[in-house]
Parts: sequence; structure tokens; C-alpha cells
Amino acid sequence: MSMPFYVAPEQWMKDKADFARKGIARGRALAGLLFDDGILICAENSSTTLRKISEIYDRIAFAGAGKYNEYDRLRIAGVRHADLKGYSFSREDVDAQSLANAYAQMLGDVFTHEVKPMEVEILVTEVGAEPADDRLFHILYDGTVVDETGFTVLGGEADAISDRLKETYEPGLALDEALRAAVAALAGDRALGPEDLEVAVLARSDRRRTFRRLTRAAVGEALGATAGTELADAAATEPVATAEPGDSADSAEPADTAEPTDDEGETGGGGGASGRGKGGKGGGKSG
Repeated sequence: MSMPFYVAPEQWMKDKADFARKGIARGRALAGLLFDDGILICAENSSTTLRKISEIYDRIAFAGAGKYNEYDRLRIAGVRHADLKGYSFSREDVDAQSLANAYAQMLGDVFTHEVKPMEVEILVTEVGAEPADDRLFHILYDGTVVDETGFTVLGGEADAISDRLKETYEPGLALDEALRAAVAALAGDRALGPEDLEVAVLARSDRRRTFRRLTRAAVGEALGATAGTELADAAATEPVATAEPGDSADSAEPADTAEPTDDEGETGGGGGASGRGKGGKGGGKSG
């Protein structure tokens, strides 16, 4: 008679935790942080249809990292839970803490009893009437709930992104400043533009429905404010070439004519000569 296969519970849980962490690390990261008027959630996501950030209830938002089909299923369950509680009792009884506890029980049961754990981390946020009432709940793959203060990061390279965000984040930042800090932390050595980001806020000044998505134009305007200032400062400090007293207009070398470049085309610059060739192709893309 053969002996049944046995695995120690500690080893089994460790293997499932390693499996879940590897799946989450393959996903793109997101950051949630407090600013002066509420909560900002910024995710690296180039898709315009598959959302990582969503509204759950009037003052509650949801964000997920990891496998999309798994955290989207959790999102739907959260919406139904909040709607049922709000309908059965009152809208004021729906809060992020009770929703986070419900998510923790679901994830904990799957992690303990199922062979395959869910490869997700989720964020449940709630904006309060006062800044002290804002909440960030980070729920891990095994059902662990972490009540975060200031900011939190989910997904791949979370530790490195958190370290970068610590250097720039300060309580009470304005929305544009908080967005630039989040994008800089997510990007690291790369360059992330508005087309690579999904951004939403819970703003207490928006009355009852506080959830609002930021358009790519609004994100680009917020990110471009600093870039424009830096370019202006660089142009102001750049030395200007002056003509020597002995030089005449005839002896001066002719100036190079401006030719369209690939860089100009990619940025969509030039409605005239720079709109032809490769530049015109880039201009069509950005339009």
C-alpha cells in the first residue's frame, strides 16, 4: 500500500504565497496617496477600456493590481455588497472599513481553502468630510488588511516605488503636486506620459459623488507644468552667441535651415513643412 502524499502546512502556505507574489509582481503598479482635497489614485495603465481604478460607492473607490479578471470580480462583488447595505440600511452605513473586512474574508478563504490563491492586491479608499477621516486600506492576497497612512503602493516593484515616493511626498500636497510625485515614483528611470496612465480622485469638494476620473488632457497639463518651467529656466541660463566686432554680414556663415526631425514628428509638431514625411505621420498619431 503506497503512502499518501504529504506536504507540511507551513510549506504549502509558503508555496501559495510565493505563487501569488510572483503573479502580482508581473502586474503594473499603482499608487494611492492623500492630497489636500481628498485621495489620488494613479496607475500605470495604457488601456482605455480595462480599468484598474473604479468607483464602489459615493465616497469609496477601488483599485487592483495583479490578474485583471480576478480583481475585477472582486470589484463587482464590492459594488453589490455596498449597494445591498446602502439599500437595506442607509447610505451613511456604507464605509470603506466594512468593505475592506469583507474583501479580507473573501481573499483569506480562497488563500486557505483553495489550491490556487488569487494573484491580486486591492486598495479600498474612502474620502471623509475632513482630511483626518480619509482612509486607505491595502488588502493583500492572503486577506491581510493594512491601514495605510499618507500613501501606499501596489503591484510590481512596490518596494522601490515606495522608496522613491517617500522622498517627494508630503502631507497636504495640491493635486498637481501629488500627481507629479506619484508619476515620478512610478516611472523611475523611464518616462511616462498621459497615454500611459490612469488617474482618478476622490475629491471632498465634489459633494456627494466624489469619484472623478482625470482626462489625459488634464493629466498632461498637470505633468507639463513642471516640464515647461524647467525648459524656460534652461533657455534663460543658456549662453547666447554674439557676433565679433570685426565680422561682417557677408562673412557670417549661413544659418542651417530647419528640417523636420523624427522627434518633431512624434510630438506632432508642425502644421507646415514639419507635417510632411515622418513628421506628418507622427502628427497624425497625436491628433
